[in-house]
Amino acid sequence: MIANATLMPGMLKFLSAAVQSKATVLVSGGTGSGKTTKLNALSRFIPEEERIITIEDTAELQLQQRHVIKLETRPPNLNKQGGINQRQRVRTALRMRPYRIIVGECRSAEALDMLQAMNTGVEGSMSTIHANSPKDAFSRLQAMVLMADLELPTRVVAQQLASAIKLVVQVTRLQDGSRKIISIAEMLGVEEDTVKIQEIFTFDRMGISDAGKVQGRFRATGNLPRCWNGSASWASRLICRSSKKAAT
Repeated sequence: MIANATLMPGMLKFLSAAVQSKATVLVSGGTGSGKTTKLNALSRFIPEEERIITIEDTAELQLQQRHVIKLETRPPNLNKQGGINQRQRVRTALRMRPYRIIVGECRSAEALDMLQAMNTGVEGSMSTIHANSPKDAFSRLQAMVLMADLELPTRVVAQQLASAIKLVVQVTRLQDGSRKIISIAEMLGVEEDTVKIQEIFTFDRMGISDAGKVQGRFRATGNLPRCWNGSASWASRLICRSSKKAAT
């Protein structure tokens, strides 16, 4: 991905540290933008000894760790019976002593159970979602939680999101067909019933070359991440500073 200019080395170091420190990561992007590919890449940084449970409609994730349990949904039969959806799979996964849960794609009411799992000890979980920006990703997740028909107040849902999701990795497919991570954003909290985020890394577009290639550069915004406390905070500051120097 570095050779294809999908991201810069400083971003890779940051994401590696985030995954290893069990920060919950949400990969957001449009159709065909490479969300599952990025999720596969991020999973390489999960320690070998951890027990991972994946939940998908179609098996696409290819995790390399030893302790991986793969769960898949099952469509109902012709009598509309026997179906198993992702929400049921998430509940089953919580009874299987997981270190992390990876949901291939969050698209419906399973978002509520996924958020509850992230808030009750299953740290470092990951998932993907269809959205055009980090803010849109949180708006979609909020709508999916409301699909559970529990009549939760909007502020409560926003607080659950702010507590569960730490980082959003925004990927996109540009006009020239290249795929890039155009933003890495961190969740800060809830302000006036809306989630507040800050960008750690971004991609600045500068135009299109004569050959039709998108021109631009990756840039560290200078915002220091707050997703780590204690001894890990100094490492995150060092990564951001070195990445900013490399970008300039």
